[in-house]
Amino acid sequence: MSKVSLVVKLKIKEGQRDAVTEAFKPGLETAKAEEGTLTYIFHHDAADANVVWIFETYVNQDACNAHMSTDAFKAFSASLAPFVDGAPEFHFLTPIGGKGA
Repeated sequence: MSKVSLVVKLKIKEGQRDAVTEAFKPGLETAKAEEGTLTYIFHHDAADANVVWIFETYVNQDACNAHMSTDAFKAFSASLAPFVDGAPEFHFLTPIGGKGA
């Protein structure tokens, strides 16, 4: 199986960027310990203070599924709910090549 990447766009409530950044810290730590998670990077949007992005890469689809199905991920996701404004936008990608691919 090939690697899987995921880009997630989260629109957050006005003035909540600092709070959502703090809320992300436990999720970032959990991802560091996941064997099949190659990258899990949280970003602030440079042009819109009410948008954050998560860039993820997994060794394969099974690893991506495992990440999303853990109790830790479910609790982490629920902890973000007070800050999120609308449904997350998920973009699944297949890395083809390049530095770090």
